[in-house]
Amino acid sequence: MKNKLQLSLLILGSSFCLNALATDDTRSQRTQWGQPDLQGVWNFSSNVPMQRPERFADREFMTVEEVEEMRAQLAARDAASDQAVPQAEGGPGGYNDFWVESAGITDQIRTSHIVYPTNGRLPGRVEGASVAFGGLGDDVPGERPVRYTVGGIAKNGPEDRGLSERCIVGFNSGPPFVPSLYNNNVQIVQSKDTAVIVTEMIHDARIVQIGERPPLDEKIGLWTGDSRGYWEDDTLVVETRNFNGLTQSYSVFGDSEDKLLIEKFYRVDPYTVNYEWTLDDPSTFTDRITAIVPMTKVAGQLYEYACHEGNYGMQNILRGERIAEKTAQESGAN
Repeated sequence: MKNKLQLSLLILGSSFCLNALATDDTRSQRTQWGQPDLQGVWNFSSNVPMQRPERFADREFMTVEEVEEMRAQLAARDAASDQAVPQAEGGPGGYNDFWVESAGITDQIRTSHIVYPTNGRLPGRVEGASVAFGGLGDDVPGERPVRYTVGGIAKNGPEDRGLSERCIVGFNSGPPFVPSLYNNNVQIVQSKDTAVIVTEMIHDARIVQIGERPPLDEKIGLWTGDSRGYWEDDTLVVETRNFNGLTQSYSVFGDSEDKLLIEKFYRVDPYTVNYEWTLDDPSTFTDRITAIVPMTKVAGQLYEYACHEGNYGMQNILRGERIAEKTAQESGAN
């Protein structure tokens, strides 16, 4: 039933967008300052992989038959939605399929979000670039600072946990933001010389100054970098530097200290904005990475993701470890 509802909404949403294209001219959607109006709440959920499966080679889009096959596989997966999302052996388990939002509203489905390199795959890594895997399974070996978002290296203190567990950086909010399990929503608010990009996860608000503004001193590093924007025809271009090096550059690789991120936001129809980003990090990758993630207009609003206030998980993780240590100590004494 759930899958039928999702597919019905998918078809309805696609038809609605196509009908709107015939009656609405996106060029008329302007702010009072004459800029393209990108304001609103946008959803970037997707079941398209970031990296392209090798069988597609350099092909960017799926055929109709491949789309039908993919949807059949998703339907079969939904039939087992009471099963937990697979975790590493020994891990505590995570969310089952009930919590996962991954279907984008479109019938033009890419083979991958990465479009450069042209094979849709991540480029090679620079020799010596760090690699660290987090996750919902067991803790992994490592040292502070922990740069990945989910998981941890130990439970001695909050500094041993991932960045999203500490409510510092959301696991899908970036920048760049990448489709993930849930809360794939972003709100854009514009003024004449400012754009505010609010991600639902960790409710981070990134203020983008538009126009000629002096950059921050390169010695000043920020979790989400220092963003400066400008208009290139009808595209909002955002260049972000000055990452603090305490996050991974992208995925599980490197750190962010030398990262330059260029994001582009542009309407392709009244209900869709393409979010295109290019990451250039010579300390981590041998080439740049470019991805395109379609975002669909949402008829709703964002509510505050009160992470710190509701972070009972962190308390319970540390409390549980202290109890385990005490139990082991008492067993040894006996």
